[in-house]
Amino acid sequence: MTHRTTATITRLRAAGLRAHRDELAALLVDIVEGGASLGFLSGLDHAGAAAWWDSLAPSVEEGSLALWVARGADGGLDGTVAWYRESKPNGRHRAELRKLMVHPAARGRGTARALLAEAETQAARAGVVLMFLDTETGSGAERVYRSAGWTEAGTIPDYATDPEGRLRPTTLFYKHPKDDAPER
Repeated sequence: MTHRTTATITRLRAAGLRAHRDELAALLVDIVEGGASLGFLSGLDHAGAAAWWDSLAPSVEEGSLALWVARGADGGLDGTVAWYRESKPNGRHRAELRKLMVHPAARGRGTARALLAEAETQAARAGVVLMFLDTETGSGAERVYRSAGWTEAGTIPDYATDPEGRLRPTTLFYKHPKDDAPER
């Protein structure tokens, strides 16, 4: 069954990131406590999550990190996604998809797919021809990427720990984004 999201997706600039960082921090804490492997360990507190979001503001401001949020019909934060554009001369054509997060209460509504589609479309418009990501092997996120047309490139054992500190494999994916926006 395909679900359509009712979420509104908007890009956050640095000022928006700063203005909404506490809400973003709460989302990150919820996702990590739910067991998602996002680079953080269990016990992440609000202050630590807020500091992490604050650390992204310079990259958002200078444009190497693009960040989107999804808000539900009630205005609450349903999810977020970002991509980081490589700055080295031989890699400016690619971007790494980072931190696709959907609040547990908003799952099953198509929010992850909508965030992915927006990130991919905007990457193509920005001249990105290759996107890549890594995600914990066997996770729900892995299924989302496969269903959104991402291609598996391989698996690395013992790549990162889950929030409880156990080593887990990661699966690498890539995709050539396309600007799916209607002609204007």
